[in-house]
Amino acid sequence: MMDFERFLRYSLRHNRPVRVLVQEERMRYVNLTVLTMEEDSFSYRRAGRKLPGVYRYDQVLAVSYARGDDGDTLKNEMREAAGSAGGSCDPPAGPP
Repeated sequence: MMDFERFLRYSLRHNRPVRVLVQEERMRYVNLTVLTMEEDSFSYRRAGRKLPGVYRYDQVLAVSYARGDDGDTLKNEMREAAGSAGGSCDPPAGPP
């Protein structure tokens, strides 16, 4: 298993963006959400783009959580459950 594969699986499982350093014509950071993972590549969607893209694993140099994401899977699971139930995952407001 590649070192960065756990971040890609995290993005795939929780439908959350990750920050990826890729080597194309030049190195650049891309925020993307993984749609599928294959043996030698993965498909992704970037925010604001309609069409998905594909990167080969050998193009990926590094992966980390996207800005504002701490990778807390419990919070993500609560957010997903609240989204499917139509509720909020925020804790109840305390007294004013």
